[in-house]
Amino acid sequence: MKLLTQVRACTLCQDLPLGPNPILQFNPRARILIAGQAPGRITHHKNRPFDDPSGDRLRNWLGVDRETFYDETQFAIIPMGFCFPGTAKNGDLPPKPVCAETWRQKLINNLPDLELILAIGRYAIDWHIQPEKKATLTQIVSNWKSYYPDITPLPHPSPRNNRWLKNNPWFEKELLPQLKTQVSRLLY
Repeated sequence: MKLLTQVRACTLCQDLPLGPNPILQFNPRARILIAGQAPGRITHHKNRPFDDPSGDRLRNWLGVDRETFYDETQFAIIPMGFCFPGTAKNGDLPPKPVCAETWRQKLINNLPDLELILAIGRYAIDWHIQPEKKATLTQIVSNWKSYYPDITPLPHPSPRNNRWLKNNPWFEKELLPQLKTQVSRLLY
């Protein structure tokens, strides 16, 4: 596919600390879109999305194994930023907006069978759901039934969010069982 070749060859952001390295997973047959933030340092070096502890947790949340998760006909993985943006004091920098502005809608338009969007983290949630600016991540995710079954807002599965998960037990008790059932239903 010409578009995917163009995205993988993108060099719009020359100022990245590790250089441009667009990382995504895409196939027009995919029915589930994982809309993440941006690849982390580990992912950048492995050149595979969510091939880190965050990915382990995400696969657990979805109830799928690695083989299913990395089957591009099952899951498209299109982060808000395709390249590692660098690090800040408390974690990675935000994704560069130019990725979403340049490529996101074009890629989504080429997912004709798309049935579920998993909006992971605030940047993906803001783009896909466009909640009120003052709404917190917790408020948005706890209101997940308002977007179900087309979009499911999720916190980032990073180990840095262990406290959030501990403070919000409803997430694992209410949302995750529904999510696993829906994902299972959509797999080929």
